[in-house]
Amino acid sequence: MERQSLAEAMIPVIGRLYRENNVVASIHGRSLTNMSTMNILKAHRFARRISKEELLLEETAPLLNALAQLNLGPAAIDIARLNEKFKDVGGNVTLEEFLRAELTDVVGRHGAGGTGTDVVLYGFGRIGRLLARLLIEKAGSGHGLRLRAIVVRRGAANDLSKRASLLRRDSVHGSFEGTIRINQEANTITANGVQIQVIYSDNPATIDYTAYGITNALLVDNTGRWRDTEGLSQHLQSKGVARVLLTAPGKDELKNIVYGINHGTIQDTDQIVSAASCTTNAITPVLKAVNDRFGVVHGHVETVHSFTNDQNLIDNFHKGDRRGRSAALNMVITETGAAKAVAKALPELRGKLTGSSIRVPTPDVSLAILNLRLENRTTKDEVNNHLREMALHSELRKQIDYIDSPEVVSTDFVGSRRTGIVDGLATVSTDKNLILYLWYDNEFGYSCQVVRVMEEMSGIKRPSYPVPDVIQEAMSVLAAVGSP
Repeated sequence: MERQSLAEAMIPVIGRLYRENNVVASIHGRSLTNMSTMNILKAHRFARRISKEELLLEETAPLLNALAQLNLGPAAIDIARLNEKFKDVGGNVTLEEFLRAELTDVVGRHGAGGTGTDVVLYGFGRIGRLLARLLIEKAGSGHGLRLRAIVVRRGAANDLSKRASLLRRDSVHGSFEGTIRINQEANTITANGVQIQVIYSDNPATIDYTAYGITNALLVDNTGRWRDTEGLSQHLQSKGVARVLLTAPGKDELKNIVYGINHGTIQDTDQIVSAASCTTNAITPVLKAVNDRFGVVHGHVETVHSFTNDQNLIDNFHKGDRRGRSAALNMVITETGAAKAVAKALPELRGKLTGSSIRVPTPDVSLAILNLRLENRTTKDEVNNHLREMALHSELRKQIDYIDSPEVVSTDFVGSRRTGIVDGLATVSTDKNLILYLWYDNEFGYSCQVVRVMEEMSGIKRPSYPVPDVIQEAMSVLAAVGSP
């Protein structure tokens, strides 16, 4: 009860830091924003996986309270690592002195986050609605991504109430956490205080977004209707749109971005960018981790993929092969471009991968099976230990997760914010042959990656703390590669 009381007291502090200072508090990469009391307790318990000891609320609660007094600017602060670093310092300095020295660049910088970026969601299907939920969750002080409008085609006289209902209720991801109101006269949906203008249009090139006070917007096309530069450029003809992000694999010369891998290639001059596909985002970080350590000669990617909206519920005509057969009753062999798309984000694997897919009668969460031939011999334990470390300590820890429970099944990964979860018990390694099984929430995990790309395109960056010790980090890298 004492621990629960401490966790309850942390919630408003975490909330104020986020809303007023644009500070995201986390425990080993797991955000505490909008967490319940029980989830905060679980996050502290999770710390055992990294430090071998449970994180004590008696230590983190005063640390959070001290952070709230520093008038901070935007930042991402890992309170678990910060607490470890403070304990390493010993009793030489007070907590406040330590925090002021460690966070010197953001102390007293309240309000330095700018005015934020207007966002328009073009299309409001599975990905569009999940993006809306994430953007509303991340509204914070308004200095980040600001969801201003959605664009849809009018489907019925009561279209607005139906759109709001679909945002409120989801058969896979559960109910929306908060309140939703609609204004029929103004055509707006207000969710947790975020007012969203609903715009009805059939033509992406003729909308005047400035009439709604929207300027220099980042438009996210969730329809998949246009996938090349020519088609997506129509959005740029509308007043108020500055850049476009496609939530599907891009064609022609569009950059396909997998956050964590090649997001640094986005330039200010790139007006149209693709966030690639859910499967590409799931497998590319793990492939990079394996290739960097063991080398990949060639491989085949087989995805066991939940059915999607482009399939038929019952047998009917479909222009695609086999996809006309009932999605709810059949396993359907189909193609996937994910293996080839990996090369756009990770050129060193160009020509080394093939891929195929089996659609199965589940609504969400898919499984990728990577059958790889390696340059170097390895073992199951060596591979698993490497991927576990990548999931916990590397720059890819927001993309890669690792689990070794003998009881997990697909529904356990609904709502995962990581893009690929390595199932360690299923790993098979024989000499230079490696088979990996990766779970991924092809809806929500992918949507989290899209938001990360949106923040990169908008220049929304929070410095991360604590800053790693440069010498210690260099020694860790040398040890990993076996250098003297």
